[in-house]
Amino acid sequence: MLIKQDFYFHALGAHRPLHIRVPDEGEGPFPVMYFFDGHNLFRDEDATYGKSWGLDAFCARWDKPLIIVGMECAHEGNLRISEYLPYASGYGWLRGIEARGDQTMQALIYELKPYIDRSFPTIPFRECTGIGGSSMGGLMAAYALVRYNQWISKAACLSPSLGSVSGMLWHDMNQTTLSTDSRAYFSWGTQEGYGKIQNPWEEDKKSWLYKTCRTTANKIIAAGGAAKLYCQIGGRHCEADWEKQLDLCMPFLWQGRG
Repeated sequence: MLIKQDFYFHALGAHRPLHIRVPDEGEGPFPVMYFFDGHNLFRDEDATYGKSWGLDAFCARWDKPLIIVGMECAHEGNLRISEYLPYASGYGWLRGIEARGDQTMQALIYELKPYIDRSFPTIPFRECTGIGGSSMGGLMAAYALVRYNQWISKAACLSPSLGSVSGMLWHDMNQTTLSTDSRAYFSWGTQEGYGKIQNPWEEDKKSWLYKTCRTTANKIIAAGGAAKLYCQIGGRHCEADWEKQLDLCMPFLWQGRG
């Protein structure tokens, strides 16, 4: 069952649509996975560029029932970037953009999660709570796992825009004790912003996407957690290619496979 409803976030001072999928089979309770850019998850007609992740079809054929909660982003100007930016950056295209990412996470943890746990048959514990996103949403998923590890145990970080804020994330990781059951999936595509490459595990080491994902994954593993790296051959920065990773990402996070 797919549900679309409005929700007011006090931490953001704004309404955001929610896109919620509840399993049709069973009475629950169910684990929950939260996603950024919720409009891009289920239906092509809701997606920004006319193509969704196809999560509805994936969940219908997958053998682990989950509640999926998509939190739609702001669509005005640079508000999405601001609300998905956890650290202020003085570099490149992020220069001068207000970092409201932690406010977004406070809205998710202290407002949205309690509402979902009250309204749906959830398993509310951190072991059964995951988060995911792509691009800036992928950055936010990594940040959430680190800074909100008390509530979140799993993160899907597809093509994460770690970029110029990676140093601040790594600093937080050095100052944080992650639970050893933490799991994270990191991916990037060979067609994402730096031209075609031939050998994804050699030439791709030159890319900032590889380096930032690798370093972040290493820190999670060093803390006793688990992390998976995936280089998608021919992968672009788009929902159609992120959809192709669901059979790798979701079983790794939720069933320890892959």
